[in-house]
Amino acid sequence: MAGRHATTHLGPGDSLGDLLDHPALTGFARLLLPRTDVEVDRTTRLGDFASLLPYHTQVDARDIAAGLNRLIDDLGAGHQAFIDIYTPAEKARTPGKADTGLIFLRGRPGAPFAVIAPGGGFSYVAVVHEGLPYALALNRHGFNAFVLRYRVEQGATAATEDLAAALSTIFRHASTLQVSTDGYSLWGSSAGARMAASIGSHGTARFGSDPCPRPAAVVMAYTGHADTSVGEPPTFVVGGEQDRISPAAVMERRLRALERAGVTVAYRQVPGLGHGFGLGTGTAAQGWIDDAVRFWERAASQRVPQPPR
Repeated sequence: MAGRHATTHLGPGDSLGDLLDHPALTGFARLLLPRTDVEVDRTTRLGDFASLLPYHTQVDARDIAAGLNRLIDDLGAGHQAFIDIYTPAEKARTPGKADTGLIFLRGRPGAPFAVIAPGGGFSYVAVVHEGLPYALALNRHGFNAFVLRYRVEQGATAATEDLAAALSTIFRHASTLQVSTDGYSLWGSSAGARMAASIGSHGTARFGSDPCPRPAAVVMAYTGHADTSVGEPPTFVVGGEQDRISPAAVMERRLRALERAGVTVAYRQVPGLGHGFGLGTGTAAQGWIDDAVRFWERAASQRVPQPPR
């Protein structure tokens, strides 16, 4: 990115090399890629980012650029955009934890927060497709949003431990971060939805972190996760009618079980789409995230405080 400045925006025609070398993103640009341990073709355009996301569809280059440019703007304004969830000692003991952390997109100071776990089959993390674009959408409603970069190739348990550690980190530093911990929500897509639901079901202590209150709502996009527990939080689900990776029937069985247990649920099935559509910009799914926000707001307004778990 010779000749460019820390405030220079990126566009679909820019390359992965431009992203990785962007002066504003020094120190964590590689964590925006699906994998940190795999070399990428630096000439690949952001407009072709879909080639790096084999489990995903409807990858919109404009959404990718908008998320990246928001990070660039925040950093240019002097805001902290990346938050460690593990100490240097923890990273030294478990090297995989070095490539974890939270990307923070600020909403209204003092507003509740959401933590977003992108998908990728636990083999990569779709930060730029199911992370930053969701965070921007939540910011438009005033909410604070954190996108989780978690461990990959180590299975669901390790990734969910990272989500639990992220929540504990936010709760410990909520005052400094200027976020409210009352009525927070967890969002996940595919593998990330499994993680969010597991925390909603079993709590953070189950996964080795400080006990935290349960979320006011869990928002799940296209997953086959079936586990339930006692005291499930209100749950919103969206999925594609033609999803062959996470068939709708599996999620629908889980929703019926939650309904029988008296849990508030909402379900939006999108015709004509398969797996991994993210915001669904330009498709029948577009706007689902606003429906999910309204669900979260209703759930938070009716929430009965729960003890940490």
